[in-house]
Amino acid sequence: MAVPDLSFLKNRKTLLITMVCHGNICRSPMAAAVLHNKVSKIKEPTIVVDSAGTSHWHVGQGANPPSQRVWERAGYRYDHRASQMNYSRLVAADLVLVMDESNHYEVSKLVTNDGEEQKIFYLRQFDATQPESLIVPDPYSLPDSAFELVLEMVEKATDGLIAELLR
Repeated sequence: MAVPDLSFLKNRKTLLITMVCHGNICRSPMAAAVLHNKVSKIKEPTIVVDSAGTSHWHVGQGANPPSQRVWERAGYRYDHRASQMNYSRLVAADLVLVMDESNHYEVSKLVTNDGEEQKIFYLRQFDATQPESLIVPDPYSLPDSAFELVLEMVEKATDGLIAELLR
């Protein structure tokens, strides 16, 4: 599977990338933390990263402690408060990167036109190692090792995403 073509984003001065998972406390804030740190030195385009959940369960909460502990142990710094994905955020985002099929389905229900649909991708579609699965598994309530596996997936995918954005 080829890495998606993001040529439709060329020549933009600023890009907003929204990471999406279910509760917005584990996977999507970790992905946002990693990407935010990796793009901080890129001059143009300015890349703004945020995250959201398809559910409202954790709105206003911080990141799940094991998730934050794992990304901080890897050297990433990021402040996070859980929020919910909605139509306004879909419209505002230049890219919406989901973690699994359920997230894709829920975000796709917000779509009203082709332009909105074309900005939704699985984060792992940008992993140049061509993983067998596009799913970033939910590590909620699992040991730190599950969060470390998610971090590895996120790092590979964000490296591929940055390469494609700067192409």
